[in-house]
Amino acid sequence: MFLRFCYRERIVARDLSAAVEMPQSYRLARVPRSITWDEVRRLLETVDRRTVSERRDYAILLLVTYGLRGHEVAKLTLDDIDWDRERLRIPNRKAGHSTAYPLAGVVAQALIDYLKHGRPETAERHLFFRLVAAQAPITYGAISMRVAIYLQKAGIRVHRPGTHTLRHTCVQRLIDAGFPLKTIGDYVGHLSSQSTQIYTKVALASLREVAMGDGEAL
Repeated sequence: MFLRFCYRERIVARDLSAAVEMPQSYRLARVPRSITWDEVRRLLETVDRRTVSERRDYAILLLVTYGLRGHEVAKLTLDDIDWDRERLRIPNRKAGHSTAYPLAGVVAQALIDYLKHGRPETAERHLFFRLVAAQAPITYGAISMRVAIYLQKAGIRVHRPGTHTLRHTCVQRLIDAGFPLKTIGDYVGHLSSQSTQIYTKVALASLREVAMGDGEAL
């Protein structure tokens, strides 16, 4: 970009940007950034549910720990909650399908608390709203920012904090519980199995078993 700028400003006579190679990016090179389940509990304990904003945030944090993406939480509507069957429906996921999750008691209670004592009176069907004018559904960016604020408040340091921190934590917990990667990928709505493969790098129990096993047999 600097070389293109120099050429555009006629500082150099030729566009030299093509001479600079982009850094190599390797698939599965990154390690998912997750936190421990004890840190998740500590995070939730920092929320003061006596205020309207934090009643909403508490429900949002619980939903993100389901492994939901920030934009999936932002798009939730009242129609996605099936109170009779105790289910939470996530439509139009990135993989092109819908997922129905069991509505855990603690999540249901947090949602009820927000609906009764936090959500504004409106005909709009979105579930979560901003608390500042003008009244509008909350955005993905705002949700990620709120997660980052509570992580900081809880004293939990993580690279690029946000909704994906808790999403990765959910996946890590499923891996530790021994679920197959295909099942985990379906649960969190991965578009491709390759998206789930990166978590093999944090399957510590399995990696330890490989390291301690019979190399010839492997």
